[in-house]
Amino acid sequence: MEYESMTVAELKEILKARGLKVGGKKAELIQRLTENETKESEVLETQTSDEEEKSEEDFEMEDAEDFEEEFYQDEWDEDEGYVPKQKPSLDDDTKAALIVRKTQRASMPKFRRQEWFRYFRLARTGWRKPNGYQSKQRLNMKYRTPMVRIGHRKIASVRGLHPSGFEEVLVKTPSDLDGLNPDSQAVRVSAGVGNRKRTIIHNRADQLGLRILNRRRIQRKGDLQ
Repeated sequence: MEYESMTVAELKEILKARGLKVGGKKAELIQRLTENETKESEVLETQTSDEEEKSEEDFEMEDAEDFEEEFYQDEWDEDEGYVPKQKPSLDDDTKAALIVRKTQRASMPKFRRQEWFRYFRLARTGWRKPNGYQSKQRLNMKYRTPMVRIGHRKIASVRGLHPSGFEEVLVKTPSDLDGLNPDSQAVRVSAGVGNRKRTIIHNRADQLGLRILNRRRIQRKGDLQ
C-alpha cells in the first residue's frame, strides 16, 4: 500500500483501525504502519508453517478432544466414570417463570451493605438494612447504593428455586437423602461435612438419582483410597 500519497488524517484512521498509536509526524506514521505489516506477514508465515507440520494423527486427536469436551460438558468426572447431571421435570409455566426471573435479575441493581467501601469485611457480607438517624443510605443519597425494596422481589411461583429449577435441600447426613424426589428436588451438601461422609452422600445420591448442586472432587488420601 502506498502510504506516501495519503494524508495524515487517512494514515491516522488506518492506525486507529489496527489499534496502533496515532501520534507523531507523517514519517513516523508510515514507519509504524510498515513495521506492523512486516510483523503480520511474519506471523502468517509461522502459522502456515506450523499447520503444514501437523500430521493427520494430530488433527484426529484434536477432533476427538473437541468432541469429548462438547459431549461431556454437562457431566462430572469421577473414579467410576461420568455421572450425568439430572434435569428437573418442569411444566411450561414454571419454565416461563424461570426465564422471567432471570431477566429480572439481570436488571436488578447490586445491593451492598452500608459503608461496604470503607471496611473490607462488610463488602464480603450480604445486604443489611441501614439504621441510624443520619445514615446516608437510609436517606437515599444519590451517591449511595440502592436499598432493597418490596418491588425487587422476583416472581412468586419460582421463588426460592435453583436456577436449574430444582428445589434445594440441605443435606448433612446420608439419611437426609431418604424420601427426596429426584424430579423436583436437588441436594446441597453442607459445608461442614467431611470428605468421608461426603463420599458416602455422593454415592448414595447417585444410587437414588439425585443431583448434587455442589458436587466436588474429593482427593482420596489415607484410608479413603
